[in-house]
Amino acid sequence: MTVYLLRHLQVMLFSLGRLWRQPVASLMTITVIGIALVLPAGLFVLSENMSSLSNRWDSASQITLFLQKDVNPQQANQLSSELQSWPEVEQLHYQSAQQSLEEFRQLSGLGDVLDSLPNNPLPAIIVVEPADDYIEKSIISQLVEKLNALPEVEQAKLDMEWLQRFRSINQMIQRGVTILAILLSLSVVLAIGNTIRLAILSRESEIRVMKLVGATDRFIRRPFLYTGFWYGFLGGLIAWITLVFTMGLLSGPVNDLAGQYGSNFSLQWFGGFMVLILPFTGAILGIVGAWLAVGRHLHLIEPS
Repeated sequence: MTVYLLRHLQVMLFSLGRLWRQPVASLMTITVIGIALVLPAGLFVLSENMSSLSNRWDSASQITLFLQKDVNPQQANQLSSELQSWPEVEQLHYQSAQQSLEEFRQLSGLGDVLDSLPNNPLPAIIVVEPADDYIEKSIISQLVEKLNALPEVEQAKLDMEWLQRFRSINQMIQRGVTILAILLSLSVVLAIGNTIRLAILSRESEIRVMKLVGATDRFIRRPFLYTGFWYGFLGGLIAWITLVFTMGLLSGPVNDLAGQYGSNFSLQWFGGFMVLILPFTGAILGIVGAWLAVGRHLHLIEPS
C-alpha cells in the first residue's frame, strides 16, 4: 500500500512538473477554466445576498390602514388603542389627515396646487407593524382581511408586490445560476478533455513503446488523469482568487449604499465556503474530462 501511494504521489508531482515546464499554455488553460468557474460562483453569491436582503425586508413589513373620511381623531385614537392590544400587532403609528397632507406637500412640491383645493383629499392613516410571529405570507394575509373588516377602515393595504417581484427575480437568477453552472461545467470538461487529447496525441509514440513493454492502460492513464486534476484544481483556485478580489471591490460601494438607506447590510463573500467548493469542483471536472479523453483515444493507440 505504501509503494502504491508513493507511486501515485510521484505521478501527481510529475504531472504538475509537466504543467510547470509549459507555463504559458498551462496558464492560458487554467485561466479559461477559472473564468468558467467564477461566473456561476459569482451569480450564486449574488443570489444568496439577494435572498438575505429579502429576508430582512420581510421583518420590516407594514400594513397601512386608510381610515374612513368620517372618522374623527378621537375615534382614530380609540381604534389605535384597540389595535395595540392585539397580539398580531407589534407597534403602530397614527397619522392624521392634516399630517398626511403636509407630508405629501413636502414630498411632491405641489404646495400651490394643494392650497387651491377646497378640502383635504387625503385620509388619516394608521401604520401597523405586525409582530414577528405574524409576518409569514399566509398569516399576514389573514391579518389584512381582519383589518379590512373594521368599520373605521376603508382599506388595509399591504404593499408586498415589489417584494414578490424581487423574489421572483431572485428565483429566476437562482435557476439561471443552475443552468449556467451546468453549461460551464460541461465547457470545463470539454476544454480539459481537448487539452488531454492533444497531450495524448503528442505522446503517441511514447505510449506505443510503453504498451510494447507491457504497460497497462491503467498505468498509462494515470498521469493524464492527474494532469486533468491539476488543471481543474488550479482553475478553481484562480476562480476563488478572482471572486474574492471582485467581492472586495464591490463590498465598499455596497456598504456605502446600504448606509445611505440606514441599513447595516453588508455583502457576504462566502470566501471560506468557496475556497473549498471551487478548487475541488474544478478537480472533479478535470478528472472527468481527462477520463473521457483518455478512454476515447488511448485504446486507438496500439503498438504496430
